[in-house]
Amino acid sequence: MSVHPDLHQHYVRACQNLGQPENPFIARVLQEADKNDKMRWTKGITLKIAGNNHLVPVQRVTDDDLQVLASVLRNTVFVTGLDLRCNVLTDAGAKNVATFLQENSTLRYLNLMFNDIGTSGAELIARALHRNETLVYLRMTGNKIGNKGGMFFASMLQINSTLEKLDLGDCDMGMQCLIAIATALTQNKSVKAINLNRPLLYSQEEEVTVHVALMLKNNSSLVELHLCKHEMKNFGVERLCEALYENSSLRYLDLSCNKITRDGVKFLGELLKRNQTLEILDLNANRIEDDGAIYLSEALSLYNRTLQALSVASNNISGKGLVALSDAMKTNMELSYIYIWGNKFDEATCMAFSELIQTGRLKPHCTDVEPYEVDGHVHLAELSHGLQKHYYWTPSCGEVTNKDANASLAIAAVSEYL
Repeated sequence: MSVHPDLHQHYVRACQNLGQPENPFIARVLQEADKNDKMRWTKGITLKIAGNNHLVPVQRVTDDDLQVLASVLRNTVFVTGLDLRCNVLTDAGAKNVATFLQENSTLRYLNLMFNDIGTSGAELIARALHRNETLVYLRMTGNKIGNKGGMFFASMLQINSTLEKLDLGDCDMGMQCLIAIATALTQNKSVKAINLNRPLLYSQEEEVTVHVALMLKNNSSLVELHLCKHEMKNFGVERLCEALYENSSLRYLDLSCNKITRDGVKFLGELLKRNQTLEILDLNANRIEDDGAIYLSEALSLYNRTLQALSVASNNISGKGLVALSDAMKTNMELSYIYIWGNKFDEATCMAFSELIQTGRLKPHCTDVEPYEVDGHVHLAELSHGLQKHYYWTPSCGEVTNKDANASLAIAAVSEYL
């Protein structure tokens, strides 16, 4: 049997050869990986070199550090994931990333979230993915690549046929590149999940939503779609719902932090009466109010039997709407996760959800409220559970093993790493 390659020793030698000082954080992670022999020879390992790790002393990864690391990992077959979030990588570091992606044939997951990569870095990485045939999941979240940078990724989606999940949230993308991405996805058959959260949109015409709707009519592979903070109003929701009558693949729809009111939710309610594929619907931080909650509860109690998770947190819903949703759960046994914190709880709401939890209909880890009693009156306290609680961060205690705070992963995981 061949001798297992020693990552830490390779790293020390590479630093000497390139005349670079060792980064103690990278050295520590590689030493841990060397100890994890069994895992790496069976299913591969993910190197977690996240700059926001609070458990150990962190020296954030620079462009020069990455150059050394890339030379160590270039021919390493057992490293299948690389998490470099929250470091200080710039466009110069992106050049090393691009070279690595062109030469490496085993990396499946790359997280570059919240670095300082701009437009030219985005171009380099996107062009590298024209030829890369192994990367499955790329997170560019929070890198200000702008409209031009987004255009390079739109072009890449016309060529690459292996990438399954792409996260371009918080990247300051504009209307033109979002429309280009939606257009590319009408033909792309490999992407299963895309995050287009928080673009910079200056128009009130909802052109992006209209193009995304056209894409959904033709795309049969997309499973997960995030359109958070798109300034979406009822017109946009209506366009999406019209498209989803013809779509049979989308399982996770995120419309959180938009401007959807009860009139928009009326279209969603009608869609849910006929849709047989949606499993997760995130309406967190809209303004659907009691009428919207009642539209949803009617569809869920009488018609829909496929939706598993619903978030209506912070939607200005009072007791009437919340009780209607709790009643829907009594007849609909498929709806297992519901998130309601941030609405107006009256005693009837507290009693209704307390009953759901105490009877076992609603499991404590499947909601974001917990009942407690004071002076004979039931109240609800907040729990740190949700669909994507750990999207931006992981707790200081380390990686979370259960899925309570990330219910979306438990319900509709797209594939490995996704």
